[in-house]
Amino acid sequence: MGTWDAGPFDNDTAADFAGRLDAAVPERRTGLLRAALEQALVPGYLESDEAAEAVAAAALVAAQCPGGEPVDPAYGPKSPIPLVGAELADLAVRVLDRVGLPECELAELWADSGEEERWRERLARLRGVLAGSGG
Repeated sequence: MGTWDAGPFDNDTAADFAGRLDAAVPERRTGLLRAALEQALVPGYLESDEAAEAVAAAALVAAQCPGGEPVDPAYGPKSPIPLVGAELADLAVRVLDRVGLPECELAELWADSGEEERWRERLARLRGVLAGSGG
């Protein structure tokens, strides 16, 4: 996976996910977010691509919450994401908790990178926004 920074869309997988969101009709975008989040919660080892998509989806949900940061316009979706509810915020919190566990390849890759602390800080900020929205 090509990664250039610790942000949720600062990798090839998340940028590709943003492209799929843009290509989807507006009515399907929320379903794509949900699918990315739910896939990351399937029991077993979590591969880096699934984790990266789920983190990107969580960032899109968090962007709609009070205190949420706007998504990077260079690599995030260009088309608007329909408003999502608290249920997706709850899923996103669970995903961010799972992504930080040792059973996640993305966490392993960041641990090996020397930038793990900065990556975990980004996840913690996203989680804080999501949890503050009722998640």
